[in-house]
Amino acid sequence: MNIIAKFTVATEQSLDILVKLTRQLAIEKFSMLLDPQVMENYITQYFNAKALVVELNSMSNQWLVVYVDDQPVGYAQITSKGQRTSYLEEKRAIRIANFGILKQYNLPAVCDVLFQKCLSVCKSYEVIWIHEYIQSPWIELFENNGFSRKKETYQLDELPLTSLYLMT
Repeated sequence: MNIIAKFTVATEQSLDILVKLTRQLAIEKFSMLLDPQVMENYITQYFNAKALVVELNSMSNQWLVVYVDDQPVGYAQITSKGQRTSYLEEKRAIRIANFGILKQYNLPAVCDVLFQKCLSVCKSYEVIWIHEYIQSPWIELFENNGFSRKKETYQLDELPLTSLYLMT
């Protein structure tokens, strides 16, 4: 099995890949947690081609896609955007956002390749932070790689889900 994580930019092909992945992963992550109409509104608003082009072209973002045998199976967004806690106000911080891998490819080797690529992109920052919903299966991966949970809980940026912050 050949696994590689690559940066992606706003080309027609990469946009098609991201539209498909973002929608599939949103459904896998949230279908059991959200009202179907809330989830559909979320997908329609944030994971359409126009919104993704804006995000791909933003200087605040870098997008990574992980491939297994040339098949795109997950992605992560590295960004300086997002609602920050007061702890981050005076820090040079970067965020790993929207980390996800399709369930059928959720293997330790695939997770590790994408997550290690994220960490290598973020290594020059004082703090790496993640804002994740509490039921996320990725929290264990983040904690096993040096991230600590902050005790307070919040609401996820775009969704009515309880969330937490993890930081290095």
